[in-house]
Amino acid sequence: MKFRKFGKTVLTAALSSAIVFSLSSCVRSFTVGYLYVTGTVTATPSGNGIVTGFKIDNNTGNLRPLDGLPVSSGGANPVRAVLLSGGNFVYVLNRGTTASGGPNCTTTDPCQNSNIQEFVVGGNGILTPQETFFTQGRNPFRLISDTTGKFLLAMDHDAPASTYCPSVGATSGSCGDITVFAIDPSTGRLSLVTNAQLTSSSGSQVTYFPIPASPVDFTMASGFVYTLAGAPGTPQTYYAYTYNSTSGQLATTLNSATAVNNGEGAQMKQGTAIIFAGGRIYIPDVEPLSANGVTSPSQIVPLTINTTGALGSLVGGPVPNDPAETDPIYLIIESKGKFLYVANQQGASTATGAGIAGFTIDPSSSQLSETPGSPWGTGANPQCLLEDPSAQYIYTASSDSSSVTGKLLDPISGQLDAMRGSTGTFALKGPASWCVATGRTN
Repeated sequence: MKFRKFGKTVLTAALSSAIVFSLSSCVRSFTVGYLYVTGTVTATPSGNGIVTGFKIDNNTGNLRPLDGLPVSSGGANPVRAVLLSGGNFVYVLNRGTTASGGPNCTTTDPCQNSNIQEFVVGGNGILTPQETFFTQGRNPFRLISDTTGKFLLAMDHDAPASTYCPSVGATSGSCGDITVFAIDPSTGRLSLVTNAQLTSSSGSQVTYFPIPASPVDFTMASGFVYTLAGAPGTPQTYYAYTYNSTSGQLATTLNSATAVNNGEGAQMKQGTAIIFAGGRIYIPDVEPLSANGVTSPSQIVPLTINTTGALGSLVGGPVPNDPAETDPIYLIIESKGKFLYVANQQGASTATGAGIAGFTIDPSSSQLSETPGSPWGTGANPQCLLEDPSAQYIYTASSDSSSVTGKLLDPISGQLDAMRGSTGTFALKGPASWCVATGRTN
């Protein structure tokens, strides 16, 4: 009897364990989010624009194609996409092409047929195109939204041809602009926000906000909108507007654009982006920096934000990028605020490829030190970098290899490990240009 009773106990425990394991396996095997990638369907950026979509598997991080995608992006040469908080609407910025059909838009040869295409995110991640909208300037190339999802901001490389830009110290036609749109929360429809501070020669409010010439990128941070401007090889500056989250208005806060210094004590000339992350502003800079006896071909410049909007150098100053990597294009801080990751488009030599450099953030000083195991390889020429909605995985999308690369994020060490059960490389139908993700899956 004792043996039989013991056997029943063991059997009951085994069955209970099996049930628990089965239930936990079922619970873990679900789609944790959708990943969308903009790009083209040909081998050149001037091809037809598309949006590709994937389901993100919670248990492995592997990507499965969404039914019904890719879909047309609504124009040529898509360069940015924004997915609003809540995941109901996606906006794709199609830069268009020049008169000859090329992707290299310039002030003298501007791109045509530029637009912003709205999509509704439906059941199972399907994207349904809605209305098309247009910025006020020429050659749009950046798109962001505020954290509330109430306003969408687009950056034009060139303001309207008749523009006078006194607020940024520029003459007629020599500045860029930001177009601000209010977003209808029910339909996603965009409506222009006029500039309350600037009027045209006829006395009416203009429909754009001037920014310094040759803009590179912009970001929203702590109640300010910052732009980075300056043609490659020339001195670069930042410019700040205060941002009104109720009206969408941008108001001048600083008297003029301010020089940005690199890690060698000179004025920066090769910044590629301006990014707000973890309460700081970061500028990836394609200029060499020497530190601790090692020279890196590029650097990351961290900056603090004061109450007036002015940016100051973080204690410790600029940080060398990994010596094996160059051409940093974008960076993120993971959701717990412990690690920073930089997407690099090229390796420092033909022997090394593009990759993600990882840095550990000192909790007291916010200074960066490279994480052991860094860098980690990606597809060729990555264009974006993001953390998935469940904070388990890091993804990049690459143009030269037409692929998405996924890595498993170790929350303790910050290392990026191989995906479970796959190579972590997922094919696209053409070159990638940007990526966004949402945790809304219903």
